[in-house]
Amino acid sequence: MARLIAAMSGGVDSAVAAARAVEAGHDVTGVHLALSRNPRSYRSGARGCCSIEDSGDARRAADALGIPFFVWDMSEEFADEVVEDFVAEYAAGRTPNPCLRCNEKIKFAAVLDRALALGFDGVATGHYAQLREGDDGRVEMHRAVDAGKDQSYVLGVLTQQQLAHSWFPLGGSVKPDVRAEAERRGLQVASKPDSHDICFVADGDNAGWLTEKLGPRPGTVVDESGEVLREHDGAYAYTIGQRRGLRLGVPADDGKPRFVLDIEPVSGTVTVGPRDHLLVDALEGIKPLWCEVPPTGRLSCTVQLRAHGAEHRAVVEVDGETVRVDLLDPAEGIAPGQACVIYHGTRVVGSATIARTHRTEASAPGR
Repeated sequence: MARLIAAMSGGVDSAVAAARAVEAGHDVTGVHLALSRNPRSYRSGARGCCSIEDSGDARRAADALGIPFFVWDMSEEFADEVVEDFVAEYAAGRTPNPCLRCNEKIKFAAVLDRALALGFDGVATGHYAQLREGDDGRVEMHRAVDAGKDQSYVLGVLTQQQLAHSWFPLGGSVKPDVRAEAERRGLQVASKPDSHDICFVADGDNAGWLTEKLGPRPGTVVDESGEVLREHDGAYAYTIGQRRGLRLGVPADDGKPRFVLDIEPVSGTVTVGPRDHLLVDALEGIKPLWCEVPPTGRLSCTVQLRAHGAEHRAVVEVDGETVRVDLLDPAEGIAPGQACVIYHGTRVVGSATIARTHRTEASAPGR
């Protein structure tokens, strides 16, 4: 029997994960994370994971399970490590993933550190991923059985020490079965919709939210020849690969849609062009985080470059704090700031933050 903190977001997945921890005979305490200094300023209802409604749903689930329940105020850490990082990354022309950042810095760093300091053995969450003991005794993280719900990508920032104190009870389940189980257990969240988008952007309008935070930073949208197509109020409203919302007015010569190819944050220049110019066949990653021993030599593997994105066959080579990734399957619309998560089969090896990409010869401008 272990003493576990069950991180309870107020959704069905974390409630069933806590229930399974109790059923397995562990000494479980439910904890809901208060991530906003003013909960009403973050997403409300079923679309987020840190609203007043979510806190109430988590408490009711804990009561139904008969376990102690507490709310931990992580608002200061969340603001510093996740929200401010999100703003700074966009201001620098990069495209961050705040869910990875939250897992790295809040759910499996600040929360786990506090849990261990209080004498708990680990943290159970409702993430869809599987943990196994490897032949060398280390903990391996693998993709979930439910491919559509697999969250190993956003957990690719976890270290071996963190994995050793984590428990993911849902990794071997599919979502319909989890909802059915919640119904059988009498949990009121059984039919609650899944959360979507970024929890701290109240209406889902990232560009509008960033404009409020950063203010207008005028620049231009240009084509690959440098011709100015329109002015804009902030390059942070764009991301590489974006097609919608460009409002260019003048169609391309070939009549085909144009996509954001590059963002230069200092001048505020956003370059657009045809879709085939988005293809990249190599990238460089920085700030690697390894779930296990870092690979040596050239590792034949697959990589995932966005949440719920496709896997790409690749060869990875690590040089200290730099990770070189040669893509055997070219990828489209990959932006600096996103995470490259490395897999060997279903096993997660680690992750790195994409610092720069390299285009295929076929997709380079003018080719």
